[in-house]
Amino acid sequence: MKVIRFLAMGAWLALAACKPAASDKPAAPAAATKPALVTVNGKPISNELFEDYVKAVTQGKSTSDLTPEQREEIRDNLVRIELIAQQAEKDGLDKEQEVATRLELNRLNVLQQASAKHYLKDRLPTDAEMHAEYEAQIAATPLVEYHARHILVSSPDVAQKIIDQLNGGADFAALAKKMSGDAATAGKAGDLGWFSPADTPKPFADALAKLKSGEYTRSPVQSPSGWHVIQLVGTRDRAPPSFEGVQDQVKQILLGKKFRAYSDDMVRAAKIDPPLVKVPPPAAVAPAAAAPAPAPSGAPKSN
Repeated sequence: MKVIRFLAMGAWLALAACKPAASDKPAAPAAATKPALVTVNGKPISNELFEDYVKAVTQGKSTSDLTPEQREEIRDNLVRIELIAQQAEKDGLDKEQEVATRLELNRLNVLQQASAKHYLKDRLPTDAEMHAEYEAQIAATPLVEYHARHILVSSPDVAQKIIDQLNGGADFAALAKKMSGDAATAGKAGDLGWFSPADTPKPFADALAKLKSGEYTRSPVQSPSGWHVIQLVGTRDRAPPSFEGVQDQVKQILLGKKFRAYSDDMVRAAKIDPPLVKVPPPAAVAPAAAAPAPAPSGAPKSN
């Protein structure tokens, strides 16, 4: 099943300082301030920032999972990063267009993640929504697998010459071994094994859908990998995945749709000049962006 590429909910840090206004009344007791992990040229690095940095560089571990030596090494690295960043700002690098653009994109991405987490926390999919989406995804997913061979070359002219040789009676397997630029399959006579159409680029899958077993494409087929001559060896039906096996993916698809609908409402209410070309009407829900399953060894991957 196709799975939405939904933005992972990252952690973020907001630091703010405020100066109390002058008043004749006695000042209220100040809230206790957490001590900084370390101060670098007068700038504090909080323990919260350190904890998030640890998770980022250790793939989700917390400081309590580390040895004292590991914590010290990571702390030193964070201090070095802060020092380098401070020097970069002194050198004016944060004002350079490329750097400023990347900083702004990072800001937008973090705020988008925070907004998604905030909006979706009370809008988790119900069991009924999950099953309905599962049925919709199954209905839209081709429950067929292909067994195919291909010959990958760098240009349509070369691919057409191979097709001409096949039209003249040449053996596909022999030409694949001799001509294919796909190192993973050339030695296997171009054999890609069994795979789903969702595992390959659309032009590749569309070309296969038009073939009968034993037939090959009569014109070159382009994919991000290059130009292909494709032969269909056979097809077979495949069972749909169980709901239990894909319910996490279904949940992410629904969350993606809910947040996309939320952003669609913002677009419709905003003043945008020039306006966006395509915005769905209020009753519509934009389809979730999907990512294909990994392609079998040697098969051109879908982009």
